[in-house]
Amino acid sequence: MKAILLAAGLGTRLRPITNEIPKCLVPINNKPLLAYWLEKLVELGVEDILINTHYFSDKVEFFIESSPYKEKVTLVKENKLLGTGGTLITNSDFWKGDDTLIIHADNYCGDSLKAFIKTHKARPKSCDATVLLFETTHPEQCGIVELNGDNVVNAFHEKVANPPTNLASGALFIFSKEVYERYLKNFSKNHFYELSIDIVPLLINHLYSYKTTLPFIDIGTPSAYQYVQSQFDD
Repeated sequence: MKAILLAAGLGTRLRPITNEIPKCLVPINNKPLLAYWLEKLVELGVEDILINTHYFSDKVEFFIESSPYKEKVTLVKENKLLGTGGTLITNSDFWKGDDTLIIHADNYCGDSLKAFIKTHKARPKSCDATVLLFETTHPEQCGIVELNGDNVVNAFHEKVANPPTNLASGALFIFSKEVYERYLKNFSKNHFYELSIDIVPLLINHLYSYKTTLPFIDIGTPSAYQYVQSQFDD
């Protein structure tokens, strides 16, 4: 299994914290967020990890060079942001043909993801990918899913008023090795695409789900960041 850590965002909502540091390197309990993800992936047995960079890319490069996991990481700098979907398409040679974890590196995840991977392996034959879900108290701020009786996603609502459920997508996926050929091979490289807008809708009725009960938090705002930090306070 491979992994892609999407880490190129500007972190505008988290300013001034991100005025001099990319969001993926903000410290959580005195450790960069990206370190948590790398540790988690290595614990899962992932050997090949691609990280895209843009904002303060030199600081991400320095962090990886100093990391014990640097031999497992491929860094790809985007001089022009490609969007979360554009990164996947442009770097498809890295991951197509392999089961691959797709992760937004600016989320804090308390789940080990071991059960997530087991769920993906036990997915229905009709499903080519699996998404991590969590319950949210602010569904209007999230991508919200509806499930059928087999826990397959049959509707997706991206940040709409009065969404039908509070079951949110963590924008954390496992793509099976078939995903590229079945859904994405006709997309153009070096174009801007968003995962939630351009790719997820193609997977409706072919996207299995796993719900975590452990903390899963987008640290995109100062209040969310402080909340995550508070979880480590004595």
